[in-house]
Amino acid sequence: MTAHNDNHSHGTVKSYIVGFVLSILLTLAPYYLVVYNLLQAQVAYIAIAIFALAQLLVQVVFFLHMTAEDKPRWNLTAFIFTAFAALVFVVGSLWIMYNLDYNMMMHH
Repeated sequence: MTAHNDNHSHGTVKSYIVGFVLSILLTLAPYYLVVYNLLQAQVAYIAIAIFALAQLLVQVVFFLHMTAEDKPRWNLTAFIFTAFAALVFVVGSLWIMYNLDYNMMMHH
């Protein structure tokens, strides 16, 4: 059996519980904003986006453990590339849907 000692920080039970509770709160807050119609549509979109970014940060810090470190940053580099690709997909999809809606509504 090979010993596996690579000095990676995997977090504590307390940090996982804090991350879990924050994740639940950051999921329930926009849900209640939408279900109970507490904000106007445009403000709700912005609030949901802010909660989504906060959720992303919680996931990255508490579960993926991508914090400041002295080691090579391959994980951070891969994460940044993945985030950029996801941003391109989301923005591109929204752009396409907006243009389709605009062009379809012009013919009515």
